[in-house]
Amino acid sequence: MIAIINGRVLTITQGTFDPGMVLVEGGRIVAVGEDLVLPEDAEIYDANGKVVMPGLIDAHCHVGLWPEGLGWEHSDGNEMTDPITPHLRALDALHPEDPAWKELAEAGVTTVLTGPGSGNLIGGQWVCVKTAPRSNVQDMLLLEPAGMKMALGENPKRVYGTQKKAPSTRMGNAAALRAALVDAQNYLEKWRRYEESQARYLAKREAGEDDAEPPQQPERDLKLEALGKVLRHEMKARVHAHRADDMLTAIRIAEEFNLDLTLEHATEGYKIAGLLADKGIPVTAGPILFSRAKAELKEMTPRNPALMAQAGVKLAIQTDEMSAVKYLTINAALAVREGLPEDEALKAITIHPAEIIGVEDRIGSLEAGKDADVVVFSGHPLDYRTVADLVLIDGQVVYQRATEPA
Repeated sequence: MIAIINGRVLTITQGTFDPGMVLVEGGRIVAVGEDLVLPEDAEIYDANGKVVMPGLIDAHCHVGLWPEGLGWEHSDGNEMTDPITPHLRALDALHPEDPAWKELAEAGVTTVLTGPGSGNLIGGQWVCVKTAPRSNVQDMLLLEPAGMKMALGENPKRVYGTQKKAPSTRMGNAAALRAALVDAQNYLEKWRRYEESQARYLAKREAGEDDAEPPQQPERDLKLEALGKVLRHEMKARVHAHRADDMLTAIRIAEEFNLDLTLEHATEGYKIAGLLADKGIPVTAGPILFSRAKAELKEMTPRNPALMAQAGVKLAIQTDEMSAVKYLTINAALAVREGLPEDEALKAITIHPAEIIGVEDRIGSLEAGKDADVVVFSGHPLDYRTVADLVLIDGQVVYQRATEPA
C-alpha cells in the first residue's frame, strides 16, 4: 500500500482535504480523506506543502500517431486517400514506444484520447490510453474504440478539393457525411431483416419443418459496421469543427441521425454557447496555445472556454498535440487568465474529459474504487512554475522527481 499524506488533496468531485491523505493499493484508490487510519505496512510519501490531485486527461490529441522527429515513416494519423474511412482504428497505428509517452507521464498527464487527424470527412476510431510507457499497446488501453472522428470545415474540402474530388465544399462535406450515415442505416436494416429471417428459419427447423430454406447472409462491410456502432450509440461522433456554422451543421446532422455528439475544438463556440448548453452538447475546446494558421481560425479567442463555461457548456480543454500535451496545464491556466473559473479549469483537465470520453467510472477524480492515477504537484497545478514530484498510474510509481542534485 502507498499512503500519500499531508498534502492539499483536490479530489475534484468530493471537495478538498487540507491536509489530506490518499491510500492506494492494488492499482486502486482505497480511501481519500483527512483522518484516515495509516496502515502499518504502508509506503509513505509526505506531500507536505504540495498539491495532490487526479492524473490529468487530454480528451483530444494525436500522441503515438505522429511521433515527433521521425518523419513520414511514422506519420500515421491521416489516411488521405478516401474521405470516408470509419473502419480505420487508431489502435492499429499507435506507437507504444513514442518518446512522448514518458514526457507526458512525467508532467502528470496520465490518460489521453488520441486518434486520427481531420484530413478525412470520417477519419476513423479513437482510442483512450494510459500514458505509462509500455512495449505492448494492449497494456495501455483504457477504452477502444473511444469514438468516431469526423471533420467539417476547411480540412476535408481542402484535401479532396486539391485532388479534384468530392468533397470540395462545405455542402459536399455535409452531403457526403449524410450519405455515409444513410448507407450505414440501410446496412443495419439489412442485417436486422436477416437476423429476423434467421430466427424464423431456426424456429421452423426446431418445429421439424425440414423444407425450411435458410436466409442468405449479407456480405460484411467494415466501413458500415463501424458507422453502425455510431448509429447505435456504441461510439460517440467526435466532430472537428472550428466555425460556428460548421458546428451548427454538425448539430443538424447529429439530430437527423440521433448521434451522440461531441464537438472538437469549437473555436467559435462562444458565438453559440447558449445553444450548445441548451442542447447539452459537450465540447473539447482548444488548443489555446495556437495561432491563426488558416482562415477558419480568424475569430479565435482565448476567452472561448470561459464564455462557453459561463453559458453552462460541459467543457474539456485539449491540446491537439503530440509531446506538447505535457503543457495541458498551461492551456488551462491561460483559460483561467481569460476568465474561466479555476475550479472549472481543473475539472476541464480531469473529470470533464473523463465524462466526455466515457471513462468517468475509472478516472478523473480521487475517489475510493477508481484507478490510482494520482499526481503530487510541487505547487498549484496551474502555476507555470509547478512540476510533478510524484506520478502514479494504476497504483504504480511511473515518475518521482529527484530531490537531490545529480
